[in-house]
Amino acid sequence: MKRIRKAVFPVAGLGTRFLPATKAVPKELLAVVDRPLIQYAVDEAMEAGIEQMIFVTGRGKNAIEDHFDMAFELEATQRERGKDMSALEGTRLAPGNAVFIRQQEPLGLGHAIWCARDIVGDEPFAILLPDEFMHGTPGCLKQMVDAYEQVGGNLICALEVPMEQTPSYGVLDPAGTNGDLTIVKGLVEKPAAGTAPSNLIVAGRYILQPEVMKLLETQGKGAGGEIQLTDSMAKLIDSQPFHGVTFKGDRYDCGSKAGFIEANFALALERDDIGAHIRDFATKMLARSA
Repeated sequence: MKRIRKAVFPVAGLGTRFLPATKAVPKELLAVVDRPLIQYAVDEAMEAGIEQMIFVTGRGKNAIEDHFDMAFELEATQRERGKDMSALEGTRLAPGNAVFIRQQEPLGLGHAIWCARDIVGDEPFAILLPDEFMHGTPGCLKQMVDAYEQVGGNLICALEVPMEQTPSYGVLDPAGTNGDLTIVKGLVEKPAAGTAPSNLIVAGRYILQPEVMKLLETQGKGAGGEIQLTDSMAKLIDSQPFHGVTFKGDRYDCGSKAGFIEANFALALERDDIGAHIRDFATKMLARSA
């Protein structure tokens, strides 16, 4: 069983739900407290032992590449002034450990992953969606890699949501459970209201075998008129082990404004430097609006 060494980050989206903030700034660089969403995702991948980060970008996303490059003027100035450099840790990836690929057309998540096929090669790989912010110890991908080492095959992060929310997600059709693992017998992308096979959704983290790339190559358009990753994953289920891993931690949907604010508030409360202040501020604001 090959080790998981590579991770794909699909970051070509336009971030239209956050306009005008994302007109010139990639949504993946929006900060939760003081770290961009993409930095949290890369840190999670590194904790899980990922060695090569593959970013599938689009037009206007050059700032992501700059974020993980050397900032010579900034670093030199900080050193000359004797400033603490710890805030920049993790923002410069080792030479050759960051690969950037363009997705020229917005044809869906499945197409974005397929764009990385030559870099992934014949190895199993991880996928992280940065706006699905997973917060826990150990991180979500580390929990999944640990499960992969036990069962192999394909794994997806599985989370429970209210049934009325299932039309917005890929949904698992479960065949049984074994602790934190759910045996998956089918996947449905954005099922019509009242038709979902469960309330377990696919939540932005995947470990997939390379055979999915061959399926994506001929995958037609699915829900929303896009090439859906879920459709190709569903075809793997009959031939390879497929499990959902229940994440022990908190998930924030930072693709939505409400989820983004929730993540900022939750992480700010955990901080030693600002947590007490934010808690007092929130108490005063709640009292004022009561």
